[in-house]
Amino acid sequence: MPQMSKVELYAAIRRDHRGGMSMRELERKHGVTWRTVRKALDSAWPEPRKKLPPRATALDPYKPVIDGILRGDLDAPRKQRHTVTRIFHRLVDEHGADVSYGMVRYYVAARKPEILVESGKAPLEAFVPQTHQPGHEAEVDFGDVTIRLAGELVTCYLFSFRLSYSGKAVHRVFASCGQEAFFEGHVHALRTLGGVPRSKVRYDNLKAAVARVLGLSRARVEADRWIAFKSHFGIESFYCRPGIEGAHEKGGVEGQIGYFRRNHFVPVPEVASLAELNEMVEQWDRQDDARRIGARSKTVAECFALEQPLLLPLPEEPFETGRLFTPRVDRYGQIPVRTNRYSVPIRLIGKRVRVVLHASHLVVYDQNVEVARHERLIAKGAVRLDLDHYLEVLVRKPGAFPGSTALEQARSAGKFTPVHDAWWAQAQKVHGERDGTRALIEVLLLGRHLPHEHIVAGLAAALRAGAMTADAVALEARKAAQAETEPDLAGRPLPGTPPANVTSLHEWKLSHLPPDTRPLPSVTPYDQLLRRRRVSGGDHREGEAQ
Repeated sequence: MPQMSKVELYAAIRRDHRGGMSMRELERKHGVTWRTVRKALDSAWPEPRKKLPPRATALDPYKPVIDGILRGDLDAPRKQRHTVTRIFHRLVDEHGADVSYGMVRYYVAARKPEILVESGKAPLEAFVPQTHQPGHEAEVDFGDVTIRLAGELVTCYLFSFRLSYSGKAVHRVFASCGQEAFFEGHVHALRTLGGVPRSKVRYDNLKAAVARVLGLSRARVEADRWIAFKSHFGIESFYCRPGIEGAHEKGGVEGQIGYFRRNHFVPVPEVASLAELNEMVEQWDRQDDARRIGARSKTVAECFALEQPLLLPLPEEPFETGRLFTPRVDRYGQIPVRTNRYSVPIRLIGKRVRVVLHASHLVVYDQNVEVARHERLIAKGAVRLDLDHYLEVLVRKPGAFPGSTALEQARSAGKFTPVHDAWWAQAQKVHGERDGTRALIEVLLLGRHLPHEHIVAGLAAALRAGAMTADAVALEARKAAQAETEPDLAGRPLPGTPPANVTSLHEWKLSHLPPDTRPLPSVTPYDQLLRRRRVSGGDHREGEAQ
């Protein structure tokens, strides 16, 4: 029996503890100390250790040759097809391959049935109907969907978690089907369902969960983060056979994804963001609870009402689904994350920052302080810049502002409006190109203290009054904020209008000045003069009395 990894050991200890074993029994069974047992019960994730980079194998250059041999065997007589031994000898004799027989045998065993399926010559199989107990089983899968996102046609991925007994399904749309989306889909589904299936959850061989498929058996080498995730929630996984041969083993979720795509993604949805689409998906899930599956007499909601109390409870502590990166900020104020680049405040150039990558967004931290938050890019090789991150350097270099990529992206996102452009053009006429641009940048700095809509209102009012200064815009923006919080006749603020946190540009400038270390002025010398005057005045009056 192969030795368990530390993550698997922790998962086994936590599973046995849930089954009622005491600390001493866990120590004896797993041959560990009480300290290891304590650590495993406290956290499903052991202390990380440095991983070795993956290494290429000597067989990699010859895999296309083996594939060609196996495809040629499809049309060859049954008794004159290549054995593993014959393939191995041909690689050595004809191609000079320096590989072992075991490497060739392992690859052929995994690749041969895949090629048979790809050719369409796989034999037909018989299917046996199954009965599922309430609260015991579920199925999970991804399906691709096409949507029109912000005017652009893109392909996204629909995560589906379906309970086998009731048919209750929870869906979520993500930009990718990576491990972050896989985990976040589970967390959303389990919270929506209010529990975890007692027996097993069926999966295909997703890369987010399976690191390696061990031949034609159901044994798998699972990803460490997936083992920890399962251990945290108490999920028991069941893997279907690779390829199309195993699709029927989770036919419920396969059919569910097709049903959901045909009924809710036709015609193609047009949305501004994935968050907006997922709100629609949640509403569609609630609508589907009223349907009946096949010839069932009860609806999905009625069956789920029987199943939900039988689910296992969810753990109280959360699980971090995001993936951690520590990139260095380049001289353009950008960080690389996967295949894309994102901006951070320009003051962090040269420093390493901590990035937590989620399925739909990423958060950047400088030590423990959040410094940036971006929506995750879908396309590869793209760049997302926030204009606010470059304002400090643009104040010193206003000539770089008109052609900056961050400005163009702010225009496309609607954050830099035509009102901004009109005020900017007028400010350049009044103050000149350089000083007018600098005045606009000072207005943009107000966005760190005032809501965007108040600044736009301030710009419009200042433009009408012909006031081309940042102070005037700050004053008008403050008026707009106060107008929204005017009290009603009873002296109470209007509902839905919390008071704005307004800071004037003058205060902002003072906060950026160096500290004043001079001592405070003193009036003590003047007090001494007053005392001397009283004394001299008293002596004079005494002389007159004499």
